Amino acid sequence: MNAEGQERDLAEKLDSLELEELRELRKNVDRAISNHETRKRQQALSAAEQIARAHGFRLADLISERPSGKAGKSGPDGSASPAAYVNPENPAQTWSGRGRRPGWVNAALDAGRTLEDLAA
Repeated sequence: MNAEGQERDLAEKLDSLELEELRELRKNVDRAISNHETRKRQQALSAAEQIARAHGFRLADLISERPSGKAGKSGPDGSASPAAYVNPENPAQTWSGRGRRPGWVNAALDAGRTLEDLAA
């Protein structure tokens, strides 16, 4: 049977199904598509990892969140700028002294503190 005949037979079978059967079939087809995509994605990832290893790298080392050639918001060695100021109420909040002042710095200055009071 040729492809055209198979499509005609399939269309006739689909027309004969009840609504619940069609919904169940759609659910199964959606699941099969998802499984196929997951399998293909995993195969591509595995191939990329093998190529990276062949060149002496780990794939994670080659993938970065920033575009290549951009310095980003870190120092030349890739580390973040050191904290120059610390929030005395919450030591987890720090500021390097570069860029826009965080709200906690502005609030401390408005309360009469100085940047020297906040120095790390």
